[in-house]
Amino acid sequence: MRRRAYGVAMLGGRSWESWIAEYSESHQHPLNRLTHTFGIPIIMLSLPVMMAAIVWHRLLWVGVGLFCFGWLLQFVGHAIEGKPPEFLKDWRFLLVGSRWWAAKMRGKA
Repeated sequence: MRRRAYGVAMLGGRSWESWIAEYSESHQHPLNRLTHTFGIPIIMLSLPVMMAAIVWHRLLWVGVGLFCFGWLLQFVGHAIEGKPPEFLKDWRFLLVGSRWWAAKMRGKA
């Protein structure tokens, strides 16, 4: 029960569904949705790659490249949409993006 309470507190008392619905409002254009469909998992992949670079140093630039490319895709999508990224409003949208992507893959966003 504590875990759920922590998550709700961190999310400002709002449900994930509420955050995802608000995130979806600024991701209506099909090309923006497409760039996020690829950009978000590329960014997520870059994080463990960069952590692995602690041991395998050559992976650092692969991780940095993936990270930058993923963000580039998302910013191109927002330029097409004509709306700024949601995380400029609230940093918690950085966490919501991956949940939105998962919901989108399940056909729920």
